[in-house]
Amino acid sequence: MVEGPVMNGFADNGGAGALLRLMRDGRPRTRSELAALTGLARSTITQRVEALLGANFVLPVGEATSTGGRPPTQFAFNPAARVTLSADIGATHARMAATDLAGEVLAEHRDDLDVALGPVPVLEWVVATSHELLAKVGRTLTDLLGVGIGLPGPVEHSSGRPVNPPIMPGWDNFDVQAYLTEHLGVVALVDNDVNIMALGEHFTQWPTAAHMMFVKVATGIGSGLISHGRLHRGAQGAAGDMGHLQLPHGADIVCRCGNTGCLEAVASGAAIAARLTEQGLPARSSQDVVALARGGSVEALHLVRQAGRDIGEVLAAAVSLFNPSIIVIGGSLAQAGEHLIAGVREVVYRRSLPLATQDLRIVQSRTGDRAGIIGAAVMVIDHALAPMQVDTHIFASPPPRVS
Repeated sequence: MVEGPVMNGFADNGGAGALLRLMRDGRPRTRSELAALTGLARSTITQRVEALLGANFVLPVGEATSTGGRPPTQFAFNPAARVTLSADIGATHARMAATDLAGEVLAEHRDDLDVALGPVPVLEWVVATSHELLAKVGRTLTDLLGVGIGLPGPVEHSSGRPVNPPIMPGWDNFDVQAYLTEHLGVVALVDNDVNIMALGEHFTQWPTAAHMMFVKVATGIGSGLISHGRLHRGAQGAAGDMGHLQLPHGADIVCRCGNTGCLEAVASGAAIAARLTEQGLPARSSQDVVALARGGSVEALHLVRQAGRDIGEVLAAAVSLFNPSIIVIGGSLAQAGEHLIAGVREVVYRRSLPLATQDLRIVQSRTGDRAGIIGAAVMVIDHALAPMQVDTHIFASPPPRVS
């Protein structure tokens, strides 16, 4: 942020990477404007800009209006300098994308893929699809900044290893980062699927929301927390795992985690599908539930609305503890229409304190099924373009210039 004319703390960490962080907003600036914003000497700014030009992270973008003499050159962030690869792995599907450094999707691919096949078959798909996407956008591995992946289970973000994931046999403690780095030659970052969806939704739709919850309702239920504009993972990366909080009226229902009465066992798409099947309406997945609800099935609509109320019970407590300004409901079951969100609102606004809900918005995801791939890309971009990472990188040989 800027305090008066000088960026707060810039002089203490004023390398080329810090300058790039300022310029990532895309706004063209002259050397003089950058000097005024940062408090750095014009000669220092010139050195830093030259370093970023050499690494292709910024480009000259025309000239500013002259105030006498030769018009000064403007410089701006170059999103095409590198590309990222991002993967959103679900229980039964997988989606990948190539993006630029502004998170813009350049190409994407989706497949039906069972995560229960195990880590090697799934990650082989990731590697093969990575090469296909790079070829599709006319780039090579030398242009690749990094790869990000979201998995449908608990992940220790610092190590990139899944930890006892209930629906991912064979994945426990598998070194996903090492596998991808070995096969693609770049940094790899791993998180759970809800966290990357929260990042994607926040980045594309709610960048000014300092405190946001993203709730995914699909085969399972989970949430991602944005606090002070940043993803909050907690001590071990387990923050937001609301699907395994117990509902009092679900005490006799066994959850796939081994406990009973979990929210996920009562209100997830899989739970609703099982209940509909018991009632003579065959449903195998969240997508089947959505199709029945959109088709006007009274039974499906009733169960979806009740699922919203059950989710609202847990969110009412979260609202009091976390006090978000917005709750975004995503995941496949959110496509069933307003019934799910109406159930959530009904309970949250009734059960939470007025101060916590007076400005609270509860809305459907706007990014939809792209939230995960965008969020995984943002995770990589924010890591790789952090000031210290950039300062280290620009001393290496840059790839071919791309504008």
